[in-house]
Amino acid sequence: MRAVEAIGLVAAARTDADLFGAEQPARRYRELVAALHPDRLPADPAVRAEALDAFVHVTTRWQARRVTVLGDYRIGAPAHSGDLADLYDVGADRLLKLPRRPTDNDLMAREAHALRTIAERGDPRYLPYLPRLVDELRHRDATTGAERRINVVATAPDLHDLHEVRHAYPDGLDGRDVAWMWRRLLVVLGLAHRAGIVHGAVLPRHVLIEPDAHGVVLVDWCFSAPIGGTIPALVPGHQDWYPPEVVQQRPCGPGTDIWMATQCMTSLLDRHAPRELRTFAQGCRQRFLSHRPDDAWRLLRELDQVLDRIYGPRTFRPFTLTP
Repeated sequence: MRAVEAIGLVAAARTDADLFGAEQPARRYRELVAALHPDRLPADPAVRAEALDAFVHVTTRWQARRVTVLGDYRIGAPAHSGDLADLYDVGADRLLKLPRRPTDNDLMAREAHALRTIAERGDPRYLPYLPRLVDELRHRDATTGAERRINVVATAPDLHDLHEVRHAYPDGLDGRDVAWMWRRLLVVLGLAHRAGIVHGAVLPRHVLIEPDAHGVVLVDWCFSAPIGGTIPALVPGHQDWYPPEVVQQRPCGPGTDIWMATQCMTSLLDRHAPRELRTFAQGCRQRFLSHRPDDAWRLLRELDQVLDRIYGPRTFRPFTLTP
């Protein structure tokens, strides 16, 4: 194929099928690249310019169409990178979680078990506070033969983690803004604990908010464990966020999540936070698990009493990430 012919084909193509053909697209791609490659172009400046534009168009279109098929899902580049998995947008507000290492399959299984269990046992009113497990599948790598467990989860769009919140408010938040996040986080923990599940990694990157509607979603249940079990692993670089029983691989309980949730919330408070609110937080972060609150629903009622004493009756307070 000559350069002029290739330029004409590229200019006339409206779809990938027009450009690469339906029978042997990889072969057509190689022919086009060979004809349009800058090292092989004629000296005519006008032809070279057109050929270079066509070359960029062909390579860009080819990269865009290179997707991997996993079960019924077609994935391209990752939309997000999590602690142990890459997340791919597969449409309809769903994310496909593909672990980077087969050795983390057990953690993917923990997440699936936790989400299934809470969905089966939890109050439907509060299920939007955590991702919904849409699908589970396995994928075997054709080259290495390694098998990976895959979870597909759905959640609300336009969510932002607490790292983003802190970045938007480097001096911290008013206690009234932290209050609605704290209340909703206790709701999802109460939901999980009643189902016998400890999240095990309540970290700022896993607590997502929807600012306008005051929504909260707790994600990444890969480190979850049954109450009385042990948390399987620590998220690298976050050891200081964990209570002693997790670091020492001792049994966990509801107080494990309450400790970490409190750490998340107090890290957002500005220096003007009322003393009574900080005292409440201190009680949630006792060193020993047995000394901490172990019922998130009861703790939510206690928090409401503290907030009523400090701020009076609750009113909706608009929140934005652009202060």
